[in-house]
Amino acid sequence: MAETRFKIYRGEKAKGQLCEYHVEVTEGMVVLDAINLIQARHANDLAVRWNCKAGKCGSCSAEVNGKPRLMCMTRMDELPLDEPVQIEPMRYFPHMRDLVSDVSRNYEINKRIKPLTPKPRESDGTYRMQQKDIERIQEFHKCIECFLCQNVCHVLRDQGIQEFSGPRFLIRIASLVMHPLDKLNRLKELKNIFGIGYCNVTKCCTEVCPEHIGITDNGIIPLKERVTGDFYDPLAWIWRSLTSFSK
Repeated sequence: MAETRFKIYRGEKAKGQLCEYHVEVTEGMVVLDAINLIQARHANDLAVRWNCKAGKCGSCSAEVNGKPRLMCMTRMDELPLDEPVQIEPMRYFPHMRDLVSDVSRNYEINKRIKPLTPKPRESDGTYRMQQKDIERIQEFHKCIECFLCQNVCHVLRDQGIQEFSGPRFLIRIASLVMHPLDKLNRLKELKNIFGIGYCNVTKCCTEVCPEHIGITDNGIIPLKERVTGDFYDPLAWIWRSLTSFSK
């Protein structure tokens, strides 16, 4: 067994400091194991959010040595243990206490997204879809809402542009826009409400996704192409004016 030093942020509402703890790290441990050990032996009042410990609930998001990660999926043997392991709450979201951040803004954004609105059924009462169309959006449904992509997005984190919904919700909208049954045109909302134009595709969101979703390449870029084609393509302007005039 090797004793490892941890520096954990303690405090409330961004008023706190890094406190050092020493725990024994054993083979197979993940960061969340060490946090639970510290909570049990040294700091019973340490606030930390977690649930499944299997990388599927997205609850234990934190900054581990400055990198947004899931604590339950970060193995201790992946980290340099010759120096303190530093654990902090997600930096973008308002701080509540210790390692817990207030992520409620995400749920407010989610409410603005109109649900799937399927087109009418075929004459035989069924829906028909191509397998390739279903496979295209399948990865978007793997999102566990850990909000690491929101946390690392520099448009939100560094520039503080509140008009930008963030990568998690652009991916949810992509799952609807690309759904073969959805009949709504969501491009105007993407442009005016969810601020897709603010994204400059640095792919930092893709890099931190624990489910390895192609957030940028498979979701955001195709959406930006559709919005650009619909609102900034001169031929599209002419087509809309002609169809509007005909009506």
